[in-house]
Amino acid sequence: MSDRLYAKGRVLGYERAKRSQNPNVSLLQVEGVQTTKDAQFYLGKRVAYVYRANKEKNGSKIRVIWGRIARTHGTSGVVKARFRNNLPPKSFGTSIRVMLYPSNI
Repeated sequence: MSDRLYAKGRVLGYERAKRSQNPNVSLLQVEGVQTTKDAQFYLGKRVAYVYRANKEKNGSKIRVIWGRIARTHGTSGVVKARFRNNLPPKSFGTSIRVMLYPSNI
């Protein structure tokens, strides 16, 4: 049993079409989720992109961009999430924390 209160995930990129992309919506892959049915559990959960900045603010160089999982994407367990500020492109491929709240169980 781990002490983590969040599930790990990865940022895949922005929602996109053939020739355009929508930076308001990010695609995430949650670890251990392979189907749409599994992804349903994470809908509405809070998401945190934690990163390190160069400049210290409030005594810490660690910062967070918060978001929320909105809906599923496709059939392989990918989800769409909206963040308070759009994720920067440098976040693509990096890890993300999917909090296990708010709970709907």
